[in-house]
Parts: sequence; C-alpha cells; structure tokens
Amino acid sequence: MKSKLIIILLVGGTSTERYISKLSSKSIYDALLKLGHNVILLDPAYGDNQPTEPEKFFDEKDFGEISNSNYIKCFNRKEFDSAELVFIGLHGKWGEDGTVQAILDLKGIKYTGSKTLASAVTMDKILSKFLFDEYHIPTPKWFSFNKDEMSSEDIISKIETEIGYPAIIKPNDQGSTVGLSICRKSDDVKNALLLAKDYSEKILVEEFIPGRELTVGIIGDTALPVLEIKPKHEIYDYECKYTSGMSEYIVPADLPNEISKQLQEVSLKAFKVLECDGYARIDFRLSPDNKFYLLEINTLPGMTSLSLVPKMAKAVGMSFEELIDKIIQLSL
Repeated sequence: MKSKLIIILLVGGTSTERYISKLSSKSIYDALLKLGHNVILLDPAYGDNQPTEPEKFFDEKDFGEISNSNYIKCFNRKEFDSAELVFIGLHGKWGEDGTVQAILDLKGIKYTGSKTLASAVTMDKILSKFLFDEYHIPTPKWFSFNKDEMSSEDIISKIETEIGYPAIIKPNDQGSTVGLSICRKSDDVKNALLLAKDYSEKILVEEFIPGRELTVGIIGDTALPVLEIKPKHEIYDYECKYTSGMSEYIVPADLPNEISKQLQEVSLKAFKVLECDGYARIDFRLSPDNKFYLLEINTLPGMTSLSLVPKMAKAVGMSFEELIDKIIQLSL
C-alpha cells in the first residue's frame, strides 16, 4: 500500500449526530495527518460552500447553511476525481444509512466502513431485528409499527401482552439513543411515542433488559476484548456517551471467560450475517443471570476521545493511529 494517499474525510453531515461527527472527524483528521496522508476535508451539509480553514470544519458553530439538498453538490466536487479513498467520519442518517455509500459506489471510489446494503440494514433497527431472529442471534423481544398505524391504546395493550414493563420505545433509524425513552408504566407511553415520532416514520418497541452494558469491537475478522460501560444513568444515553465523567469504562470486562468468548463469537456472526465490512461495534445487554442480548450494530462507531472502539483497540496494544491505519488497509 502507498504510504501517502489522497484521502477525503467526510465531516459533519445533517443528522442529529452532526456535532459528534465533528468530534470523531477531528480525531481521525489528526491521525491521518500523523500517518502522512494528504487529507481533504469536506462537509456534505455545506455543498459547494466549504470552509477554507480546517478548524472551521470542527467548530461547534456551523460555518454556513446546512441542508440535505447540498449533498449532491458536495459529491460533484472535483476533489473526488483525484481521491484514492473516502474516510467516512459521519454518524447517523445521511451518513451511516447507506446514502453516502451508494453515491460513492456509483462514483467508483473506495471508502471506509460497510458497503451500501449493510449500512442501510444496520441503520434500520427493525430490519436488523428480523435478521437477528432469522439467524438465532439473541435479541430483546420486540415489535414495530409505522407511526400512524396504531393508536397509543393499542400499543399499550401490545406492550402489556407481549413485552411487559419496563419497555424501550425508540425511532427506527437514529443513533446515539436519540429519541429513545424507557416506559415503566402505561402512562409513559404517550410521551415516548410523541418523542420517537419526531425522528422517524417507523417506531421500535423493545423489551428492556436490566443488567450490564457491554460492547465488542470488530476490526476485519477479529473481535476485540469485551468492554463494559458503567454509565451514571440507567442506560448509556446521549449524555453518558458524550460527557466526560458520566461513564466508567472497563476493558477487558470482568466476565467469566466463557461469556466473553461467546460475546465475541456472536459479534463476529452478526457482523458477517449483516455483511458488514472493515470495522464495527456490536452492543449488548447482559442480564443478572448472565444471558446476553444483542441490541444493535454500529457500522461507523464513534472516534472521539470517549469512544469505545479506540479503547478496545488500545487494550490489545493498538494506538489510535494504528487503528486508523488498519481501517484504511481494510478499506483498500
């Protein structure tokens, strides 16, 4: 592989995780520079109106107007003619859901992370659930519906007969627990539905699994050590993910060897079943009786200072720059 590549780093985007994408991308940008690559920064949300100063891409305050309609303008820019790789630093919709991947496939440009179909499937929580069930991968009990398909009374009845409380209600295609609520009783359902419907046309209702929050990183065909997250809140929510001091991370997790091995094996199986590529993070809950349940797969996991895949990689002696270099090698 050439030691120096022309790499476009996609930053920001238009999803609810735009700011987190900027944080991830800043870490990736610094690593790419240290590795000696020629890095071109582009934010699809800006279209043709791109900043000229690198730091403007990562500011919390936006440089200009952001819009989904700007994506095509961005991808028609001449920088893509000479790029040897696109490193996707985007998170959430319009970045992690196959949209960008499909455009890059049409342009014939290599990029990091999973390909179009796998990206779309993993971002679609409901479709992922069907595949988990089909391949006998343990996952919490669930049901789904289009947002105008069922009344709140019907949903409450279905929760009580099929899942029980507490139950999770969340939008189908958001990340970082955006729009997610825990319902402990029927009175909580209406507000939870209103929140989830703000973010998606489809809603997922899921059994809440009490216990421990675990995750496994995948790099190529290797499962990294299991990491346990101990959030200050009951679940690993947005605040706990992105606020320093709101979570404790233990890697390798203090688990029986057999449980750790099973989690790694199931993670690799899910990664392959959904035809993921390159790298990913597989999230689990472990019940008090040591039964684990796969929640979802993240095909573009965070790369911030608090992110989990870099922590797992570090546990096996891989620096952040080595991790980024490995992702590049896998993508090429």
